[in-house]
Amino acid sequence: MPVVFRHRGFRFLFYANEGDPREPVHIHAVKDGIDAKFWLWPEVSVVYNDGFNAKTLRELVEVIGNRRNEIARAWNGFFGEGD
Repeated sequence: MPVVFRHRGFRFLFYANEGDPREPVHIHAVKDGIDAKFWLWPEVSVVYNDGFNAKTLRELVEVIGNRRNEIARAWNGFFGEGD
């Protein structure tokens, strides 16, 4: 599972096996055994949340929004897809 970046103790990553057919570009935020998944487009949104509170989710959405082009580049580079 490629870690794209770390921020304040969170690992932002995706899994090498992201479904068949592959799901759209997204990122997981993981910390202390808790995982949340976010779609990147058309706007950053929570797909599922395994226990983060609302304040933390808002912060994660903001961080992901600020870095979503970086996330998409990492996804495309890993999976061999074009931008």
